[in-house]
Amino acid sequence: MKAYVIPFEQLTMRDVETVGGKNASLGEMIGSLARLGVQVPGGFATTAHAYREFLEQGGLAARIRAELTELDVDDVARLAATGARIRQWILATPFPPALTAAVSAQLQRMSAGGDLAVAVRSSATAEDLPEASFAGQQESFLRG
Repeated sequence: MKAYVIPFEQLTMRDVETVGGKNASLGEMIGSLARLGVQVPGGFATTAHAYREFLEQGGLAARIRAELTELDVDDVARLAATGARIRQWILATPFPPALTAAVSAQLQRMSAGGDLAVAVRSSATAEDLPEASFAGQQESFLRG
């Protein structure tokens, strides 16, 4: 069974395809600094597998593919409308119950039952390619 979440302290740069570059780098940093006695707040990454499973909810991936097949990327108004429609589909799609349980368990582990401030940051598995860069196109959220 593939993991939905992986704690940062278990990640290395070998995990880029699984959790993305930022998350793998955080794992490397936490591991390296821990060996030097430096404490870094922990966290966890959701996996590419979890994302793919999310996209299968309610046929979301197929709906997105169908929508993009007909898209004329030079038609900026239609591009914006299509992006908005797909965004709404994503926001309306529930997480798979196993993903919700995995994230909840990690948050419980981190908080030990107390209050917890977290930062949520995207990390794509292919943000910076020789042919294209997608870094910075995802949203970040802070919650205390």
